[in-house]
Amino acid sequence: MKYLITGLGNIGEEYRDTRHNIGFMILDAWARASSVFFTDRRYGEVASLKHRGRTFVLLKPSTFVNRSGNAVKYWLKKEKITEERLLVVLDDISIPFGSMRLRSKGGDGGHNGLSHINMLLGHGNFARLRFGIGNDFMTGSQVNYVLGELTEEEKSILDKRASLAIDIIKSFGTIGIELTMTKYNRQAKSPDDE
Repeated sequence: MKYLITGLGNIGEEYRDTRHNIGFMILDAWARASSVFFTDRRYGEVASLKHRGRTFVLLKPSTFVNRSGNAVKYWLKKEKITEERLLVVLDDISIPFGSMRLRSKGGDGGHNGLSHINMLLGHGNFARLRFGIGNDFMTGSQVNYVLGELTEEEKSILDKRASLAIDIIKSFGTIGIELTMTKYNRQAKSPDDE
C-alpha cells in the first residue's frame, strides 16, 4: 500500500526556517531519521520510505503554498494513490505552537495551500495534520508572522514535537485515520505534556 504525505511550505532559502514551512520541516525530520533523501522531481521534491509494509511517498511541493494542489493532484495520479491515502501536513495559526490536530476531512481554515488542494480535488475529504504555530501577531500582520522565522524556543519545541508528528503519520498509514485520531489527538494537543 502507498500513501502520499504532503508537507506544505515555500521553496527557497529565504523561507526555509519560517513558520509557514512547518510541513516541510516535519517531512525533512522524518527523511533524516530514516536516512532517505529528497530528489527534485516534477512539481516538488520527493522521497520514498517504507514502514511496516507500507510505502510512504513524501512530497514537498515546489509550487509555493498557494498552488500546492497542482503537486498533490499530479503525484496522487502518478503514484496511483487514492485520496483516502493522502495526508497533508501544514501550519495552523488557530492552535498554540506545538499543538497538533489530526482530522479526516474538513475545510481550509483560511489556509491558502489547503484551499487550493480542496479546490483541485473538488472536496476536502482527505486527512490533514495541523501543527499549531499560534497567533502571536498584531491585527494586519498575519503574513509577516507566518512568513517570519521560528524563534529559538519554537525551534526547540518543533524538534521535540516532530517525532510525535512522524509517529502520527506512520500510524495513519498502518492503523488508519480513525484509530490514529483516537490514539493520538489527546496526546498531540499540548506540547506542555512532554
